[in-house]
Amino acid sequence: MLITKRNYSEALADNALDQDFADSSLGNQRRLMVVGVLLTLILGILFFVWHAQAADPYVQGVLALEADSDRGHEIFQMNCAVCHGIEANGEVGPSLLGVSARKSKVKLIQQVVSGNTPPMPQFQPEPKDMADLLGYLEQL
Repeated sequence: MLITKRNYSEALADNALDQDFADSSLGNQRRLMVVGVLLTLILGILFFVWHAQAADPYVQGVLALEADSDRGHEIFQMNCAVCHGIEANGEVGPSLLGVSARKSKVKLIQQVVSGNTPPMPQFQPEPKDMADLLGYLEQL
């Protein structure tokens, strides 16, 4: 094949495009790798936090008990109904209807005992009381 100036220029252009594509692919691979590492790190942190919360002795004690939802209803009426409504449909506090579908048992326990969502006060019910309350909340 006779190499002309035009063929040589086209070959150089093709080679440059191939190199750009290779550089672009390498950049994409690096970005994907960084995203993968970050996602793994985030998931690891979330798992650690969840495990630490679930391993709390109070939480474990509550979860180990069998719930009496009728007694939980009584506890709710005495302590929660003023803000969450007699039917748990919300007043000052939000509706709790279907709350167990939105929050895990661990999150519900933490919500009750933490006081991190004003105006809800911090409570520290006995484990059996908390277990019974959870049993009632799961029925809503």
